[in-house]
Order: sequence, then C-alpha cells, then structure tokens
Amino acid sequence: MSITRINEFLAAEGKAEELFTFLKSLMSYISSSDGCQSCEVLQNKDNENIFVVIEKWDSENSHKQSIENYPKEKMAAAMSIIGAPPKGSFYRS
Repeated sequence: MSITRINEFLAAEGKAEELFTFLKSLMSYISSSDGCQSCEVLQNKDNENIFVVIEKWDSENSHKQSIENYPKEKMAAAMSIIGAPPKGSFYRS
C-alpha cells in the first residue's frame, strides 16, 4: 500500500518566486529517492505565496529516509524564503 504526503509551504513576503523555484528544484531529489512513486509541486491560484508538494511513497519510512538524507545546509539556506513553519501530513487511499 502506498502513502501520500502533502506538504504546505508559505513564502516569506516577496519570496514566492524564489520558493517556487526552490521547491521545483527538490523534485529531482525527491523523485530519485528510494520508494518515491511521484512528486508534484503546485502553487495556489488565488494566493501565490502558498504552495503544496504532493508526494506518493511506498511507505512513511521511505519519505523519512529521504528527508534525513537531504543536505541540511541546503534546507537551512532555504529557510529565509519560507514565511512560516511548513505543514505536512500523511494520507492513505
């Protein structure tokens, strides 16, 4: 059974385009991670500062391993373009 992870990001003021570019740059990393079935980045049509990343995984553990393996310095560098702590949850189908 696969699991879906939906993450929501809010861009810092004036940083929507930078955050969108950063999130899209994550797609190749996420998609090539063990257990990833698909990944999509979407920008809210009514509020350009809100984004969701929808990921399908073989398991929650595969997702968590992917996060642990991502370079911490790259994520730390992106924190200045994120306006609030990201939110995320797992969903079953």
